[in-house]
Parts: sequence; structure tokens; C-alpha cells
Amino acid sequence: METSKLRKRSAANTLFDPKIVVPAIGQAFLKLDPRTLARNPVMFVLEMVTVLTTILLVRDIAMGGQNILFEAQIVIWLWFTVLFANFAEAVAEGRGRAQADTLRKTRTQTRAKRLLAADNPELFEGIMAEELEAGDLVVCEAGDIIPGDGEIVEGIASVNEAAVTGESAPVIRESGGDRSAVTGGTTVLSDRIVVRITSSPGTSFLDRMIKLVEGAERQKTPNEIALTILLVGLTIIFVFATATIPSYAAYAGGAISIVVLVALFVTLIPTTIGALLSAIGIAGMDRLVRFNVLAMSGRAVEAAGDVDTLLLDKTGTVTFGNRLATEIIPVPGVSEREAAEAALLASVADETAEGRSIVSLVQEKYSVTREDATSNARFIEFSANTRLSGVDTGERMLRKGAIDSVLKFASQAGGQNLVEPPAFRAAVDKIARAGGTPLGLADGGRLLAVIHLKDVVKADVKERFAELRRMGIKTVMITGDNPITAAAIASEAGVDDFIAEATPEDKLRYIRDEQSHGRLIAMCGDGTNDAPALAQADVGVAMQSGTQAAREAGNMVDLDSNPTKLIEIVEIGKQLLMTRGALTTFSIANDVAKYFAIIPAIFLAFYPQLGVLNIMHLATPQSAILSAIIFNALIIIALIPLALKGVAYRPIGAGALLRRNLFVYGLGGLALPFIGIKVIDMLVTALQLA
Repeated sequence: METSKLRKRSAANTLFDPKIVVPAIGQAFLKLDPRTLARNPVMFVLEMVTVLTTILLVRDIAMGGQNILFEAQIVIWLWFTVLFANFAEAVAEGRGRAQADTLRKTRTQTRAKRLLAADNPELFEGIMAEELEAGDLVVCEAGDIIPGDGEIVEGIASVNEAAVTGESAPVIRESGGDRSAVTGGTTVLSDRIVVRITSSPGTSFLDRMIKLVEGAERQKTPNEIALTILLVGLTIIFVFATATIPSYAAYAGGAISIVVLVALFVTLIPTTIGALLSAIGIAGMDRLVRFNVLAMSGRAVEAAGDVDTLLLDKTGTVTFGNRLATEIIPVPGVSEREAAEAALLASVADETAEGRSIVSLVQEKYSVTREDATSNARFIEFSANTRLSGVDTGERMLRKGAIDSVLKFASQAGGQNLVEPPAFRAAVDKIARAGGTPLGLADGGRLLAVIHLKDVVKADVKERFAELRRMGIKTVMITGDNPITAAAIASEAGVDDFIAEATPEDKLRYIRDEQSHGRLIAMCGDGTNDAPALAQADVGVAMQSGTQAAREAGNMVDLDSNPTKLIEIVEIGKQLLMTRGALTTFSIANDVAKYFAIIPAIFLAFYPQLGVLNIMHLATPQSAILSAIIFNALIIIALIPLALKGVAYRPIGAGALLRRNLFVYGLGGLALPFIGIKVIDMLVTALQLA
């Protein structure tokens, strides 16, 4: 199942998906193992008292005791309560397991073309992807599935990463730079590349993704641990409270059966939130998966809900990572068409990202085709020594490159001192002030134009950063560029602040300084130089298109390589905290309402005055107890969709949020049991079950 499909599926629909529900039913029974339930103390205690009542029921049946039907119904609904809690957790795990099965199938069925000799790309052998070792070279051609994580060492190709990211738009991957990383399970759409495998069997990104979506590595977060301690404390208190009741009954001259005491205990303890607590945490991580983000720990998801500052690396995170041609500025006397045609001719042999972007710009803007420009030409490939590329065609010598190099070439080609046109220098200065990179273009001794190369800011980042600002999150761009370039990019991207000429140590120092003032920091990056900062940040989001070191250092990986994805990450983190708080409020209020049903029923025979508390006018003590137990079981399964989907996030303050929870889930949790228990009591009485 692809992530794109998971994204479209709601939590409610999950409950009706046989592929998830049927296995979850079986898992609910397997989770009855006390060693498994011990991780959830409330449900573990519930199972133990349920086992006790089951033993007593068997004893009473064997000895011909009274009220067998009543006891049997109590036991059945107690088991249903435990099973429904297990079912909620199994459904939450099942959504991740369904995706993991598809990923595992991709891994085990992929074949690889392993090179037998590094210097002969045509000589290879076919093996299963699972047999590859780190360091192996594999050939991937159009239509091939990339067999493992690696770095492209030769070639350029269009790659479809939908199997991993869920996005259908292909991406360009090429040797060298920050776009050389490829992921196992993605598909080559065009051309041919040679990939050096960087992962060993069982350690690939795909393997890690399988483990993560299955929840095998999910650990409880600090808040979840604190809530568990609270629930355990309440359970212990009610154990002692229930244990003292027989003494009061004996003092009043009566007796209360153990089965009734167990029923009282179960309605007193916070079984609702205890049953759903694990499912809430698992579902929080699953929601991130459906947004194409892998969280390495639940702690990171929770921390995302309280992030104060987002630190972003510029190259590859805010911008695309390669400078792209955006404008050709001709000097006076040269038409735009003439300059564009010359730029295309001079760039055809330039295989750098900048050269290819010039070709794309000219083809798109001026409709000049590559074929039109390449007849009878001798190409001059780009050289790091000359910093020029170009073409000789007929009597023309077209060159494109760094300003100083182009001026030197034009001066030599003209055979005399070159007079630089004022418009040429003005264009160069204008581009430099804007933070771009100017390239000169010359035809022999004649200067033709200046080409504007710039770091292109990713689409919609300005609007998304504004949304982060409204959420109270400060955005800071950090880059190794000079202050002028950094200021231009920061202004275009709409970040709140920037740090220029930064080293990896500067990034680390900034994060530690902010953390020392009690702030939670999120870091987005994609390069090896970002790894220390990603590791130090409270939420380290590595771009999937980045290096292996960055992905290893972060505690989250964004499969879409979109830095503004932090908006969704923060919302899901806040949603996780809000869901847990809302259901805890509901559970406590829910228990208060149940007290009015079961306590008067238990003590009415000894203290008739308690009849005034029977405000629901329940038929008999037995029907009241049975109705409360049935409601206690049914409310858990009714709340599973909310636990999986989460409470809708709204950007409001803590005070307003508390009032909203008390009003919606507090009053709701208080009112719903009165209605539900009364309806169940009427059905129980009508069917003569008690």
C-alpha cells in the first residue's frame, strides 16, 4: 500500500477495512498474553481481575450457585473490555503493518545488476537485491527498481520516488553534489546510472522504514510515561478503596460478592484512557507516515508539538540546491534572441547543473531547440581550470563562464585591450547585489550578455513560513554564503532571521544557546555538514534527498524533502498532545458519571438512603451494575476512531485549549454515560438479562 493511498484513508474507514480489521481481531487475542499486557498496567490489572471472576464463575457453576446468568454476563463483558482495548492497539499497528508488507515485498522481489568490473559498465551479473553488500556497484536503467540505498557515481537519471514518498512527480538524481543519494525501492524512469550501494542487508532505509511503520521501535514519550504513572496511581488507590468495602458491608449486616466488587473496581479505574493510551501514541507516528515523514521515536513527535524555533539549512532545504539560470541580460546592440541562441550554443556541452539550466531556460522562453543549435559545431566542455565552456562553429567562438574568465577570453580573442561596456558591468553588479551569480557570455572579442544564476527558492515557502510565524514558530535560515547573498535569499523566502557564513560549529552553537534558554529547536537539513545540528536539535528533520549522514543524524526523515513540512509535523505533535488530554478529560468525567450508576446499586440494600443518588432511575441493582459494565466496554470501541484520527488541531493558547477540553470532552464525558447507561438498562430490563 503506497503512502499516497494511506494519506487519503480516514481513521474511520480503517475500522471497516477487512485487511486491517480481520488481522486486528486475531492480534487482540494474542495480546492477552500477560507479558504483553504488562506494558499497560491498567489493562494488565483488568485482565487479572477478569481471570479471577472467570475462575469464580466456573466454581459457582460447578457448585450450583445462584445468579449464574448475572455473573456470566459480567465476565463476558469484562473480557470484551480487555479485548476491545487490545483491538484498538492492533488496529493502530495494523495500518503501519499493511504498508510495511508492501515495502517488504518490494525489497524481497527486486533484482539487481551488479557490476563485475568497475571499469566495464557493460559487464554485470543479475542477483537478488538482498544479496548486495555495501560498496557494490550496480547498474540501473530505465524501468529498473533501484535495489538499495546508495550514491550515484556515474550518470544522471529521472527517478520516480512514489513508492517511498507517495508523490508521482519524478525527481532528477545525478552524480556529485547533494542530489546523488538514491533510495532502494524507487524506480529509474530514464537514462542510465551507476550506483554504489551504501547500506548492508537489513540496514537500508527501506528496512528501517519497515521497522518504523510497524511500530517495533516505538518507545513511550515522557508525557505518556507520566500519564501511565498517574493511571497506575489511580488504579492502586481504587484497589485499596474496593478492598475496604466488604468491611463496611459486614458492619451493615450484609455481604457483597467478589464479582460485584470487581464490577465496581472496573468502573472506578480509568479503563477508557488506559485502553486507548497505546493506540493514541502509535496513531500519532502513523499520521506522520501518511504525511511522508518517518519519525524515529515518539519523543520527537511529542517534542514537535512544543517547538519554538525552526533552523533551516539554505542549500537543498530552502532552495533547490543548484544555481539555476533565471535571466539573460543582453548588452546594448544585442537582441534577446541573439543572446539566447548564443547562450544555448555555449551551454550544450556543459553537463553541470548550471549549464543544463541555461539550456532549459532558452528552450522554454525562446523555443530554440537543441538540434537547431548543434549542427557543424565543435564543443568546448566546461573545465575547472578555465572556468569556461562553449562551442566553435564556423568563424564564431562562443564562450560562457565566470566574469573574469570571459573578459580574459574576449580580450585575447579580440587581439587588443577589451573595452567593457558599462551596461555589462552594471548587469554584473546588479546580479551580485541580489545575491545571484553572474556568468559572462562572449562571441570572440565581443561581449554579448550576462546570465543570471541564482539559488531558486522552493515554491510556496514564503507562504508556508508565514503560517509557521502565525503558529508562534520563529524561522532562521543558516548558510555558508556571504551576508549579501544570504540576505537576498532570506528576504525572498520570508524567514524571520538568517545566519551567514556559518560553519557546522556555528549551527551547533546556535542550537545549544537557544536550548539553554529553555527553547525547543527543530532543525531541517540535508547535508553532511548539517549532521551535528540535526543530532543536537530536539526535532531533527533530515531531507530524504540529502546525504546518508544527515538522515542518520536526524530523528525524522521527510520523504518529500520539503522544509515547510514542519507545519504538518508540529500540527501532528500538538494533535497528539491534545488527543491524549481530551481523552483523559473524557475518561475521568466518564468515570464520575458511572459512579452514580453502580455505587447506589451496590449499597442500596444496606443504606436505603442512597436511593436518592439513583438519578437515572435504573431498574434494579443487578441491571445497574450490568449496564455500567456494558457501557464501559462499548465506550472504548466507540472512541477508537477518535484515538486513531486525533483531535482536530486549532492554533489556540493553552488556557483556551483547557477550557475547550473541559467544555467539550469534560461535559461530554459526564453526560454521555447517563444517557448510555440508561438506554442499556432499559434494554437489559426488557430482555430480562438481569
